[in-house]
Amino acid sequence: MILLLADAARFSRAGYVLAREGVLSLVSPATVPPLARLPLRIARLIARPDAGTRAARLSAALSRLGPSYVKLGQFLATRPDVVGASVARDLEVLQDRMPAFGQDVAEATVAETLDRPVSEAFAVFGPAVAAASIAEVHRAEAIEPDGSRRDLAVKILRPGIERRLAADIGSFRRAARLAEAVLPEGRRLRFVTVVDTMARSITMEMDLRLEAAAYAELAENLKDDPEVRVPTVDWNRSGREVLTTEWIDGIRLADRAALSAAGYDLKDLARIVMQSFLRQAMRDGFFHADMHPGNLFVDADRRLVIVDCGIMGRLGLKERRFLAEILYGFITRNWRRTAEVHFEAGYVPAHHSIDDFALAIRAIGEPIHSRRADEISMARLLTLLLEVTALFDMQTRPELLLLQKTMVVVEGVARSLDPQLDMWRTSAPVVEDWIARNLGPVGQLQRAGAGLHEVGGFAAGVPQLLQRTARVMGQLDEATRDGLRLAPESLEGIGKAEARRAFWGNLALWVIAVALLGLWLG
Repeated sequence: MILLLADAARFSRAGYVLAREGVLSLVSPATVPPLARLPLRIARLIARPDAGTRAARLSAALSRLGPSYVKLGQFLATRPDVVGASVARDLEVLQDRMPAFGQDVAEATVAETLDRPVSEAFAVFGPAVAAASIAEVHRAEAIEPDGSRRDLAVKILRPGIERRLAADIGSFRRAARLAEAVLPEGRRLRFVTVVDTMARSITMEMDLRLEAAAYAELAENLKDDPEVRVPTVDWNRSGREVLTTEWIDGIRLADRAALSAAGYDLKDLARIVMQSFLRQAMRDGFFHADMHPGNLFVDADRRLVIVDCGIMGRLGLKERRFLAEILYGFITRNWRRTAEVHFEAGYVPAHHSIDDFALAIRAIGEPIHSRRADEISMARLLTLLLEVTALFDMQTRPELLLLQKTMVVVEGVARSLDPQLDMWRTSAPVVEDWIARNLGPVGQLQRAGAGLHEVGGFAAGVPQLLQRTARVMGQLDEATRDGLRLAPESLEGIGKAEARRAFWGNLALWVIAVALLGLWLG
C-alpha cells in the first residue's frame, strides 16, 4: 500500500509537470479513451502559454522531473516502436544538463572513493566544467613520479543518485506491469521489458569502473586506427564513483568555425566520423552509442577523439553480418539477397515469402537510388527497413534499434560537416572490407574452424551429459515408485494458500452483497 501511495504521488507530480510544460496539450482528445478526455482538457488550461515546440516542451518537462525521467526520455529515443517516430526524433535532441552539486560534495566523494585526501590524489582540483543528470566533470592536474604535470578530467557520480533512480525505476516497472495487464498494446510492445532494459543500462552507468573498462576496450579496438582515439584511463585515480581520464585539449566537432579557422578539412572529418562508427559496429561489434558533437573532439594531431563511454552498444557476429549484407545489398541493388539475409538471421519468420519480402525491400531501395547521393540517408534507410520488417512479424531487436538511433546521430554530425557527403561511397570501403574478411574464403575457413571447435567441445561433454541424465532418471524413478507424494510442509503450504484465496473471495462477495443491499434500500 505504501508503494502504491508513493507511486501515485510521483505520477501525480509527473502529470502536473507534463501538463504545465504543455506536453499533454499535444495529445489529441480524439485519440484517448473517453475517461481521459476531461483530464486532458484540464491539462490544457494549466499549460504555459509560451511552451514552445514539442521538442522544447519535452525537454523542459523531463529536465524538471529529474534524472530518471531524462534517462527515460533518452532511452525512449531509441524506441520509435513505443513512442512513435516523430516523438523519438524530438527526444534525440534532449539535453542532459543539470546544476553542479558543489565543490565540497565532489571532493568528499573523491576522497571516499580513492581512500585518500583530494590533495594527495591531485595537485589541482578545479570546479565543475560540465554537469549532467548522473554525474559532473571537473578539471584537475596530477604530478607524475618524474615531476611532470598531467591534465585530467574527473567524472564524479551525483550523491544519492542511485537511491533516487531505484525508486523511480520501481515506479516505472509497476506502471509497466499494470499497463501490460490492462492494455493489449502494452503486452505487444513489452513495456516491462522496456523498463528492465533501461534499468540495466542505468545500473551500468552507476558504476564508473564499467565505463573505464569500456574506454579500455574501445581503445584496444582502435589502437591500429591512426585517425581515431579515446582518452586513456587513470586507473589509480578511478573507482566506483570516480572516473579519471586524460584531459582532451581539442576543438569540439560542433564548432565548425573554430575547425575551419584551424585549417581542418571538414569533408575529411565527416568521412572519419562515418567510417569510424561503421568500423566500431561492423568490425569490432562494440560501438559508442552516444556520438553527438559534444562527445567528439579533434586534437592537435588532427585525430578524432571520442569521449564519454557511458552508453555503448554491442552487435554479435550474426547482427554484424546482417548489417554488412543489408548495406551491401542496397549499394549493389541486390534486393533478393538483402531479403534472404533477414530470413537467414532469423529476423523474419520462415512462413513468410522471401519474394514478397524482397518486393517490400525493393519498394524502399529503388526510390533511394533515384536520388542524388547527398540526399540519401542510411539512417532513414534502416528506419524504413525496421518499419517494413514489422509488417512481416519481425520481433523488436533492441540492439538494432540502438544501432539505428546512433546512425541517425552520426549521420547528422557527418552531414553538418559536409552537407554533400555521399554516404554510400563513404561506407562502401568499410562494408566491402568486412565482407571480404568475414564472408570471403578466409572468413569461411575461420567459421569452419570455429564450428569444428564447438563440435569437439560438445563431444567432450557428452559423457558427463549422459551421466547427469541417468542420475536424474534414477531419482525420478525412485520418487514415483510408490506414487507421487507431497511432503507435509508442501501440503500445509497449499492449504494455507487455498484458505487465503477463499478468505479474499468471500470478502469480495460480502462487499458486493452489502453494496447491492445499499442500492436496494436506497
